[in-house]
Amino acid sequence: MQKDRFYNRELSWLKFNERVLQEASDPQVPLIERLRFLGIFSNNLDEFFRVRYALIKRISQAGKSGKKLLGGFRASDLLKEITQIVINHQTESLKILHKIQSDLKQHNIHIVKEDEVNEEQGQFVKHFFIEKISPALVTIMLNDLQEVPNLQDSAVYLAVKLVQKEEDNSLKNRYSLIQIPTNVNRFVVLPSIGKDKYVMLVDDLIRYNLDLIFNIFTYESISANMIKITRDAQLDIEGDLGKSYVEKLMKSVNQRLSGDAVRFVYDKTIENDTLEYLLPKLGIDNKDSLIPGGRYHNRRDYMKFPDLGAKHLLYSKIEPLPISGLILQGSLLKEIAHRDFLQFTPYQTFSYTVKFLREAALDPKVVAIKITIYRLAEISHIASSLINAAKNGKEVTVSIELQARFDEANNIRYSEKMQREGINLIFGVSGLKVHSKACLIHRLEHGKVKRYGFISTGNFNENTAKIYTDYTLFTSHNGILKDLEEVFGFFEINYKINKYKHLVVSPHFTRKFFNRKIDQQIKLANEGKHCGILFKMNSLSDYKMIAKLYEASRAGVKIKLIVRGICCLIPGVKGFSENIKAISVIDKFLEHPRLYIFNTPEEQEVFISSADLMTRNLDYRVEITCPIYDDAIKQELIDTFDISWNDNVKARDLSTENNQYIKTNNKPLRSQFATYDYYKAKV
Repeated sequence: MQKDRFYNRELSWLKFNERVLQEASDPQVPLIERLRFLGIFSNNLDEFFRVRYALIKRISQAGKSGKKLLGGFRASDLLKEITQIVINHQTESLKILHKIQSDLKQHNIHIVKEDEVNEEQGQFVKHFFIEKISPALVTIMLNDLQEVPNLQDSAVYLAVKLVQKEEDNSLKNRYSLIQIPTNVNRFVVLPSIGKDKYVMLVDDLIRYNLDLIFNIFTYESISANMIKITRDAQLDIEGDLGKSYVEKLMKSVNQRLSGDAVRFVYDKTIENDTLEYLLPKLGIDNKDSLIPGGRYHNRRDYMKFPDLGAKHLLYSKIEPLPISGLILQGSLLKEIAHRDFLQFTPYQTFSYTVKFLREAALDPKVVAIKITIYRLAEISHIASSLINAAKNGKEVTVSIELQARFDEANNIRYSEKMQREGINLIFGVSGLKVHSKACLIHRLEHGKVKRYGFISTGNFNENTAKIYTDYTLFTSHNGILKDLEEVFGFFEINYKINKYKHLVVSPHFTRKFFNRKIDQQIKLANEGKHCGILFKMNSLSDYKMIAKLYEASRAGVKIKLIVRGICCLIPGVKGFSENIKAISVIDKFLEHPRLYIFNTPEEQEVFISSADLMTRNLDYRVEITCPIYDDAIKQELIDTFDISWNDNVKARDLSTENNQYIKTNNKPLRSQFATYDYYKAKV
């Protein structure tokens, strides 16, 4: 695969995470929100190492180059390049953290270390440690262990070195590991002093109390530096045929805690002899990514940094808006029977999705509900509504994807609960993940079944709906919903490939659909007719689809791409992509919808989808792309695309190497804020 035509997927992902890091350094972002973006950056990086880095490491260890899969890179070379980029990003993130902490002091908020507390605060810290921390503390003495217990994936530990007093000749140094407990908040708010507020990390609170932990030993000095291991999170669920799918999956999820190490992060101030002692003891070799870091790891915990009542250092909370013409206090089904409605969270309230299911659960005329579930909130109103429906005698069918990465345990828990309540469960399709987001209900009207439903670009999760932007179409269009009936039929009889008149369904038809639509655009361009492609998605990494877009560009089709994350397409290169412009918007909310628009001389064809243009979405998942027929909704989607496209505050130009912000002489337009104003004006 030619490097000059396709940007490597992993390196593109690192560019995306660099955009997240930019938010942490942006003075336009409120200070505590900047800390939280640091947490998102760190959390993203953890998942990247657990999944993508782990995959490349597996390829390298198997003695394969992986050049075809990795966009022209040898696996071993790519591992080195990733490690160097991550080290640079970590260094930059530490500078940003120090700057934020310094700026917080100007607002009377102090993040203090163990040697920066006064006597009164010290008493509080000791008491808090004895009451809250000490009972949950796991301390491993290493010297006497032949084999060290597996350190948990992504947990953080203090590596402690005790230098013995000379009279104790049995050994010179003792080494220990203290696991930072996860059952308490990482940040402890100390007593205030006047207007000044103080926060201490649990890590430093433990450091303050090292003498209490090790008081049975005599030592001259004691030091504690943080370390962390990230492990391979790939699931291996083959094997014992006697076990159920759920049992094997749960076993594999549990084994994830002790998977192969793929990254070792350590405090760069740690003494060399401590590091040299630890690495072989922990089974870390030179193939693992060794990342020198700062004093604190798991900065993902900054996502939950306390607000301390400092509202001026946070984004103002928006009040989710109602959908014009659709009243929550009335019957949704009655209104949807007459026309389609679009919900765009978080600008509009997710309550419509919950209300739709609750109404269906109570309505005596509703006889059946079918829904796909990929990710649920930990406490899910969606699941409660489905259970409520089953208790009311409805036939409820749930296709739940147990292999939704890092949500496996939560989905298994809910599947067992729903099964106990008599809900018919379908555990996906063999060899395919069910990633589509759709619901179908049957309602008896005038002696016949009438269908209602919704199709979404996002998960049915109340928590993420507050921060992820996603479209949901509520419809009673019989053609669309008849096709959706066929999709649910495929879940149960998946050797039969159905034909669809309206929906575009992966894995059988989505690639062909996009190829056909792009070919139509090429034909229009060759004929000198009006054409154009406008795509908004999370990721664009399928090389064949990118090549097709290059072909369209060469034919003269103007292409606008809004890609939040991975973009392996290289825009704006003369000769093969000069007619392609690509931007990325990172801001207060996570941009999550997939929107595909094709211009023709007669109209603009508009589709929403659960699928990104990635190989897995096109060929290895069940995805749904849905046409929009309602003219008002079609215009609404075009308008929101245009608002994002014209962002000149938070949009980055993907043709630049350094994620350069797009700046124009026009009036500043911050698309997420402008989108909210757009919907507010509609109300």
